Amino acid sequence: NPERVSMPDIDIDFCVRGRADVINHVTEFYGREAVCQIITFGTMASKAAIKDVGRAMNMPYGEVEKIAKLIPPPVRGRNISIAQALEQVADLRRAMETDAAVKKLVDMARRLEGCARHSSVHAAGVVISPKPLHELVPIAYSGKNELTSQYTMNDLEKVGMLKMDFLALTTLTVISDCLMTLKQQKNIEMDWSQVPLDDEKALALFGDGRTEAIFQFESSGMQEICRRLKPKELEDLSALNALYRPGPLDGGMVDDFIARHRGDKRVQYIVPEMKDILHNTYGILVYQEQIMQLAQKLAGYSLGEADMMRRAMGKKKREEMAIHEEKFVSGAINRGIKKEKAEEIFKLMAQFADYGFNRSHSVAYAYLAYQTAYLKAHYPAYFYASVLSHEADDSAKVYKYSSELRSMGLKLLPPDINESGDGFTPLDDAVRFGLSAIKGIGSNSVQAIIEARKKGRFVSLFDFTTRIDQGSVNKRGLESLITAGAFDSLKPPEITINHWRARLFAAIESSLNHGQKSWNDRLRGQNALFGSESETEASAADQHLPEAPAWSQAEVSRQEKASVGFYLSVHPLDDYTTILSDLKISNIAEYEEIKPGETIALAGIVSGAQVKYSKKGNRFCILRVEDRTGGVKCLAWAECFAKHAELLKDDELLIVEGRVESVEGQEMTIIVNEVRRLADAVPLKAREVYITLPARKFEGIYFDELFTLLSKNHGKCEVLLDFALEESGVNLKMRSQPLRIQGSSVLERELAEKGCQVRWVL
Repeated sequence: NPERVSMPDIDIDFCVRGRADVINHVTEFYGREAVCQIITFGTMASKAAIKDVGRAMNMPYGEVEKIAKLIPPPVRGRNISIAQALEQVADLRRAMETDAAVKKLVDMARRLEGCARHSSVHAAGVVISPKPLHELVPIAYSGKNELTSQYTMNDLEKVGMLKMDFLALTTLTVISDCLMTLKQQKNIEMDWSQVPLDDEKALALFGDGRTEAIFQFESSGMQEICRRLKPKELEDLSALNALYRPGPLDGGMVDDFIARHRGDKRVQYIVPEMKDILHNTYGILVYQEQIMQLAQKLAGYSLGEADMMRRAMGKKKREEMAIHEEKFVSGAINRGIKKEKAEEIFKLMAQFADYGFNRSHSVAYAYLAYQTAYLKAHYPAYFYASVLSHEADDSAKVYKYSSELRSMGLKLLPPDINESGDGFTPLDDAVRFGLSAIKGIGSNSVQAIIEARKKGRFVSLFDFTTRIDQGSVNKRGLESLITAGAFDSLKPPEITINHWRARLFAAIESSLNHGQKSWNDRLRGQNALFGSESETEASAADQHLPEAPAWSQAEVSRQEKASVGFYLSVHPLDDYTTILSDLKISNIAEYEEIKPGETIALAGIVSGAQVKYSKKGNRFCILRVEDRTGGVKCLAWAECFAKHAELLKDDELLIVEGRVESVEGQEMTIIVNEVRRLADAVPLKAREVYITLPARKFEGIYFDELFTLLSKNHGKCEVLLDFALEESGVNLKMRSQPLRIQGSSVLERELAEKGCQVRWVL
């Protein structure tokens, strides 16, 4: 376009597997000397500046880290500056006032904040030139020998270079793999041109805020906006994509859009001619194209002129904006619009130029989000199998998605050496855990297992170690397979899972030795006189698994979490089912009809605990409490957090009491009042405790130590002792009338160390 001063950015999205191929293609097509990547400069953010200055000043690492941690975390993707932190965090101000070294550190960091710290390569940007790049712009080689520009992307744009963004989107690969699996297993071939854009089930996911794993709509903030808006069509999704950014959120545009969409606020236009352009966004300027269209329709701008006006507005070039304002107003007057109205329209466009988003980009991403929602709504097992396969290395995401998978009525089955593939495998109403998601199992190990399995199912642990290539699964990998439950399907029916895994674990060394011996024999040609070892012989070896004490439920859970990253088949709460029933604490799912303002008690395991800072600089905590049926968001404000900070940590089993803040289609939020360990719940409320002493010859010192221990814990719980006198064979049951104790898990553990069995009675 001859009216353009500079060239545009062009975004092209590819499957993850395709980006490198595309870059190689354009390099071959246009020539290596005409294609390069773009340099970027990392700057010193607030925390980085403090850490770097502290290093240069030779301050102790611990002291510098302590100051850096006082800087609040980013808000909506924006870093908190040191100046803002000083306003918000009282502890930081006090540290500066009381310590000269800290004052010098912070003052120096403020001066360096925002300065370039290092160079790197732009994640997606590629420059394509019509002639050798070195004839047009300075170039350089990165540390990885990549050809890059010495100009940043903004400077490249100013000198007229064409910048293209080749973006690698995992979502495109997830969709591709999901469709491929549907074709292979169900013979379903998706034709997106035949899929309606108003599918009720897909749009319901957005309206209910159940957008986990849906492209661009997964964040809690976006889920909240979806619940409020209740999207009805693709246009609504596109608008949300454009509006969910700091500018529109801070400026109140999102609230205004939702109010108009719901009919709570009247849609108005400054002049009737604006309706054709703004009707799909309810009279609100959302897209860059709308500003350009208004300039064309209302003031007679050409397309090139309209784009130059938009750019001047977006970059707040006052001199250019003054010229455009005069031109726009005069053009609008010539088209019959009053001067006051024209000035108001230009002011409105200038105000929202900062917030304007590219409509073509927004619609394309909205359509991609709709496709993922459609697959999730209609083929959830296949969709989640694909998602989980691509997140297999991130156990936190696997747990997150597996929890939602269960909430949709699907099962997540443990891995199985005879059924699991590399990734997660979809079944009709379940998803089978993938081998590659097990810790300690690499891609080479997985391929070796799958290759050996082609000759027949594994029938035993010894059969497994005999048939796989030696060295492909080491001791650590075999431990992970066992503790993840991959051998559970081979278990005889009379043995419990806890006992089976313990015995397999005890047989790891002997099974590996057995496999190594068989492998060596094959190498020497000693496949036995009558052929190779039979499955029966390998299976028989399992009949001689070493005896081992059955693992406790807690041990099974712990080992399982260590191998897959979360609790898969058993949950730590399983041991407390009776106790929770006695305490009358319900599952989270049973609070579906709860109303805001009510006080409830929940039991669960803590995940995602984050310590944050209020505007006054006080620390508070956001966390999730989860049981097998669901999870709730919990807020522990400053006073509560200060009291219970030791307990509000990931993986703690807690009973949380608090007030319901919000429900109404949203995830329940609890304002925490009280917290206690689940292990302490029964002892704390018990009215009686039965202590059975070990069968032994008692001496006076034993009773002295026992009563000293009990006397340290004063409370209201009565104590009953049960013990046998070894000399006479008499069994005594004794109520200690004057002694009243306060129960706790610590006391129970100390009594167990003295050989006592403890039973609390509520």
